[in-house]
Amino acid sequence: MEREQLADFLRRRREAIRPAEVGLTDGPRRRAAGLRREEVAMLAGMSVDYVVRLEQGRSSQPSVQLLGALARALRLSDDERDHLFHLAGHRPPPADGLAGLARAGLIRMLDLLGDTPAVVLSDLGEFLAQNRMAVLLMGDHTGLTGDRRYLVYRWFTEEAVRGIHPPEEQEHHARQLVADLRAVAGRRSGDPVVARLVERLLAASADFRRLWAEHEVAVRRTDRKSMMHQRVGRLVMDCTTLVTPDQGQQLLVFTPVGDEARERLELLRVLGTEDFPTGDVRDRRP
Repeated sequence: MEREQLADFLRRRREAIRPAEVGLTDGPRRRAAGLRREEVAMLAGMSVDYVVRLEQGRSSQPSVQLLGALARALRLSDDERDHLFHLAGHRPPPADGLAGLARAGLIRMLDLLGDTPAVVLSDLGEFLAQNRMAVLLMGDHTGLTGDRRYLVYRWFTEEAVRGIHPPEEQEHHARQLVADLRAVAGRRSGDPVVARLVERLLAASADFRRLWAEHEVAVRRTDRKSMMHQRVGRLVMDCTTLVTPDQGQQLLVFTPVGDEARERLELLRVLGTEDFPTGDVRDRRP
């Protein structure tokens, strides 16, 4: 680990980013153009004290998970991210999109989308990054471990995950997930990660076994789905999927359909993460 070089690199990258690039306002009292240390800490989900110690060359070796969080917070390019890992004494993650780190270009697109919900997924359905509106709309699904990090696994093993869609749409979404996994399994034939995931799903879910046996294949492109939100009710959303050239990661963008969905999404933005009365509010009108 090269502490002094790591400290210099992190400090210079922080100072080079304007707050608007990460969805923050400049504010009237900002003396420097770059991010503050507390802003980096907030974006990376770590303590301000640890960011200070990193920049002063006084920290212990950061973990791979912390480096990934810093790379996302500082909007590092793939080359810069690899350099960060080298300085910290770790092997850089592979460039195939399967290491749990969203591509820098996709992170920048999340920033630009602002109040439009959007997420970055791996081709196996791992949530690699979400913007604020996506978290408000569907919850924070980043940072999960084990089989739970795969959306398709949670769908077939956790009833609460299916509950975000009305019952009449659940079969359609289940078929989509399985058909998409079929496409990934064909594209990554022989990959033990995919093979073991399919084996565990076959063992865990009769519904998955039924749909897998039908051998439907389809890569997600566009879709319309209803999302049941306990705070603002039902939102009908169009989902557009943009896929990286190597098909390793996807950017999913959710746009409201009709005035009612737009109004409810705006209400959700205004409510933010404030406390909200408990109870089922699916039938309430905003």
